[in-house]
Amino acid sequence: MTLFATIYVVCGKVNFTNLSRYSDLSDRTYRRHFERPYEFIGFNRCLIEEVIVPTHFQVGVVDASFVPKSGKATYGIDRFYNGKASRPERGLELSMIAVVDVDQAIGYTLSVQQTPPIEAEAEVSPNWTRVDDYLEHLRTTRSDLPGTVRYLVGDGFYSKLKWVNGVVELELEVIGKLRCDANLKYLYDGPQKSRGARRKYDGKVDLSDLRRWEALGEVEDDTELYTAIVWSVSLKRKIRVVYLLNRKHPEQLCYALLFSTDLDLDPIQLYEAYRARFQIEFIFRDAKQFTGLTDCQARDEQKLDFHFNAALTALNIAKAEQYLQRNPWEPFVFSMASYKRRKLNQHLLEAFIHNLDLDETLIKSHPNYSSLCEYGVLVS
Repeated sequence: MTLFATIYVVCGKVNFTNLSRYSDLSDRTYRRHFERPYEFIGFNRCLIEEVIVPTHFQVGVVDASFVPKSGKATYGIDRFYNGKASRPERGLELSMIAVVDVDQAIGYTLSVQQTPPIEAEAEVSPNWTRVDDYLEHLRTTRSDLPGTVRYLVGDGFYSKLKWVNGVVELELEVIGKLRCDANLKYLYDGPQKSRGARRKYDGKVDLSDLRRWEALGEVEDDTELYTAIVWSVSLKRKIRVVYLLNRKHPEQLCYALLFSTDLDLDPIQLYEAYRARFQIEFIFRDAKQFTGLTDCQARDEQKLDFHFNAALTALNIAKAEQYLQRNPWEPFVFSMASYKRRKLNQHLLEAFIHNLDLDETLIKSHPNYSSLCEYGVLVS
């Protein structure tokens, strides 16, 4: 499997006419790989446990991404939201659950699956929605999440009652983003009347008045944090909210509302965890650009599933290899473009040595060999 995934990385695009150029195996052999089941989640879990330090702050991250695809016979074809075009389009959608090392700011894919079409959802239940599909994906993956992962982070789309309740039922806490006009209420903690219903709330939250919020100071230049525990009307529960205020342009203040179902979570950690959510965006970007995530021409459900998982697992392998070879005294910086260039240089040098019948030991021991491997690399 490692060889097959590495081929994905080296080739850049998964094209059967190109695969055999980088291996002694035939095109037919590679086609057969798509028809064999493989435990990608187990492989990814072992890899994550190998490279992420258990004492680091880790979170699970969930997101979905649009994959352009055509063909009436292709499994999963439907209309999904395409963030690049900012509108629904016909194609496929992938739901991903990743594990992000917040301290190192790097993420690894744990599980990915296709979102079923509307017709398949209607067969399950007339009230079934795509949020149910995402929850079902999480349920099947829950046991494979590292034991150190307590929080699941999602963007504003996942700030829904059904999603939050489903995640909490799986003994995870939610970190997400609220609408700027979210309906929030202060909790009442004053004296109660001797008779009648107990008073629960103390007025609606007005974000123009932060006197009842705890100020946390600046986390970045011109960016301030405030926090409070309030009642969310839409989520029907108490939540910890972090109010992020950007004063870079005083004439037009920008702000965002982050939240967590864990009332005891440190607000700074909440902010850092949500910021680390963007690592999943980088995973999708690198997989689409460098490991052929969007280049499969298969139509069968199993073959598509194998392809998507193999492309993302290849990216995991690349990150893990570079992470294990890093200088532990320097910040870890990963570039898939540089990794691909380095591997291609090594492959070309191997081809020169083999085809020109050169002395491999003499060539690889030369002081300039490493500089040739790094030729054109952006990040060393």
